[in-house]
Amino acid sequence: MRLLRAATLSVKDPDATAQRYVDWLEYRILERGTVADDLAASWGATGAAGAPYVVVGPQSGQEVFLRFVAGPRAAPVPPLRTFGWAAIELCVQDVLKLNERLLHSPFEIIGPPKELDGLPTIFPMQVRGPDDEIVYLTQIKGDLPEYDLPRARSFVDMLFIAVLACSDMHASLAWFERALGLAPGRDMAIEYTLLAEAFAMPVSEKHTLATMTHERDVFLECDQYPSAATARPTVPDALPPCFAIASFTCPNLERIKENWIRPPVVRHGAVYGGRRAGTLRAPDGTLVEVIAQS
Repeated sequence: MRLLRAATLSVKDPDATAQRYVDWLEYRILERGTVADDLAASWGATGAAGAPYVVVGPQSGQEVFLRFVAGPRAAPVPPLRTFGWAAIELCVQDVLKLNERLLHSPFEIIGPPKELDGLPTIFPMQVRGPDDEIVYLTQIKGDLPEYDLPRARSFVDMLFIAVLACSDMHASLAWFERALGLAPGRDMAIEYTLLAEAFAMPVSEKHTLATMTHERDVFLECDQYPSAATARPTVPDALPPCFAIASFTCPNLERIKENWIRPPVVRHGAVYGGRRAGTLRAPDGTLVEVIAQS
């Protein structure tokens, strides 16, 4: 059972952003609309009421979505230097072919394909989109003993990991364990080139990260950010820019004892499917939307 349901990104022009994902990543446009007043209030972002949005999904038909919502910027957002949702990770069939395609695209390649030390089954690359969104594109080449990792069924398939930038990684891990009943997965210190470059640190310096799981599904990565990281500049009553909200399904909404921004209610559309949903604030003000499993 996969719990990661959607990533919501606050962007300048949802139609233009969605079209880039269609043209270059072979996604499909599934839904267009405007954000309802009560949905915006449930996010603690009343300024998002009436904003146009577009929902896209992979050609595979996997029901894990990207939602682009029009939103303002308080200031330029330096990628990978602020707390909150930092990156989306999509699984792909052939990362080398995708890299060749994206060389001449609007997406800037900030991390060319490179196998990870100690993880030969993971073959990722990273790009930065025109909305300053960070996208990890990962080919899964084999199984891991403790996790079930997805195999892409289309050239670029579903979102399968949300990456969170933390001021206190262990506080964030404890919150997700307490609030959503997730289990801590692997905790490791690695050479993290993207963070090293973002903070002008030596590439050899180790950075700590951890994963969280449900059963054998790993879908959340928490990165400990350096002390130079800051809160993300956000217009009052607006969504945070770039990756703003991660949405998860939950087998039992009643078990959640955290304070909802607004009590969960039934919502419709591609992301919700007629199920109840509400939003919580995790450490660093991170927006976590929770959707009933049925």
